[in-house]
Amino acid sequence: MTPSGEPKLRIDKWLWAARFYRTRSLAATAVEAGQVRIDGERVKPARTLRVGNLVTVRRAALVWDVEVTALAERRGSATDAALLYRETQASANAREAEVAKRRAAAAAGPRLDGRPTKRDRRKLQDFLDEP
Repeated sequence: MTPSGEPKLRIDKWLWAARFYRTRSLAATAVEAGQVRIDGERVKPARTLRVGNLVTVRRAALVWDVEVTALAERRGSATDAALLYRETQASANAREAEVAKRRAAAAAGPRLDGRPTKRDRRKLQDFLDEP
């Protein structure tokens, strides 16, 4: 708590408690790499976070824009973690569109299930040997 009585928490600890990252060290590395911003500013892992801050988290080309609604010292269940933040509607829509785009690209691409079988190799050889 600050001298004014307002609760505060390190950003890396909050990201871990909110289940954006599996470990606190992964959260700290992401903050150092600039993948996490508070109110649009690049910060360090020790930066204190307060209720009402806007946090932008970028992971694997997906972006979450969330408003901090609560702080938690310990990591709890996923339902408890969901109460720590509120995602903006624009962020949720953009993220869902990106996921749908990835699924469509994966469905349209070839499906390779590992090494070809003997039958597959024979079919391929017959195809390549045709005049």
